[in-house]
Formats: sequence, structure tokens, C-alpha cells
Amino acid sequence: MNHDLVQLAGDVVARHDAWLAQAGWPTAEPAPQANDLWTWVQVNHRFNSQLWAEEDLARRTTVADGEIAANKRAIDHFNQARNDAIERIDEILLLRLGLVDGESARGDAPLSKAAAGARLNSETAGSMVDRLSILALKVHAMRAQSERADADETHRSAARARLARLHEQRGDLSRCLAALLADAAAGRAYFKVYRQFKMYNDPRFNPALVAERARGCVPA
Repeated sequence: MNHDLVQLAGDVVARHDAWLAQAGWPTAEPAPQANDLWTWVQVNHRFNSQLWAEEDLARRTTVADGEIAANKRAIDHFNQARNDAIERIDEILLLRLGLVDGESARGDAPLSKAAAGARLNSETAGSMVDRLSILALKVHAMRAQSERADADETHRSAARARLARLHEQRGDLSRCLAALLADAAAGRAYFKVYRQFKMYNDPRFNPALVAERARGCVPA
């Protein structure tokens, strides 16, 4: 098995934190490398970071409704892109593990090549990487709360306690990801590429958008 897959769980945590510490993050985009695992881990993390910022902005109560609508549209875009990256992570991992048919890997119904008797894991490795990304954002934000000079010690103390629990949760999830990949490499377990089929962003499947088009409200 490739070294980057053996070390993936620990490396993901370290890279998530390093990217968050970069000046200008998340504006910088990675170089386009379609089949590079770390490119897609970074893409997922970048869109989660942008989604996090937009979710904060969408909770504002003293701005015009149009600004909140713009936040909502950005949230939809970032969430779709985040999910697309999860699927790409799963495709790449499964191809390297030899657990998916290469010809069908990018289609709607990838064919699994898991060994008979292997345990199917309900959560994919890509989804776990995504959850680690969100936990990295929570750790980053909670650490900032624990250091706020404009808050009292009660607030900072509560934030420190929550930060410790977030670190525990991230450590637990990282170990679960490592165990899944080790079991998958040994033929004991497998996961699949699960297409999210986000209908609300697809004008062919969102009933409200279909109705708008039928009324001639939007271009075909």
C-alpha cells in the first residue's frame, strides 16, 4: 500500500491545520491535478472553509435581505463543490486500494471490487476526511474564542473545555479513518463511491426550478 495512504489519517489532520494557518487562506487555489489525492483533500478543505465563513455571514440580522440571499447562494455553491471533492477523494482512494473498477469509477454507479466476505463500511473514507476538515475548522475557531481579549475568563474557560473535547473528537475520528484504510488494504473492509445526487442545485431535478422554467422565468 502507498505510504500516503498508510499515513493518511495523521497527515490529513496536520495538513488541515497547516492550510488554516496560511496567510490568505482560503483564497489560494491548489494547482489543478485531477488525480492527485492531496489536491482534492485541499479542495474539500478550502470549500469547507468558505462555507464556514458564509454560514457565519448568513446569520447576520442587520443587513439587507439581498445580502443574506447572496450568502445562501454561495453556501449552495460551496456545499456542492465540497461534496464533489468528497466523491473525488473516494474515487482516488478506492482506485489505489484496487477496490473499484477503473472504467466505472467516475460514473453514477461505480462497480465495487471488494473481496467476498469483506465488511462494508457505511461511511466512506472521503466523508471521514470531510468531517476531519470541519473539526479542524471548529478547533481553529474555538481556539480563537479561548484567546479572546475582549471576553471574560468564564467565556475563555468554557472555550478551552470545548477545545479539549474537539481535539478528542478529532483524534477519535482520525484513528477510525486509519483503521478503515488499514482494514481496506488488508481486504477485511471496503467502502464505495456514493453519489450525492444533490437535486436542489440541478435545474433538471429541482421542482421549483423546473416550474420556473415551465413558466418561462429562467432561460433554458
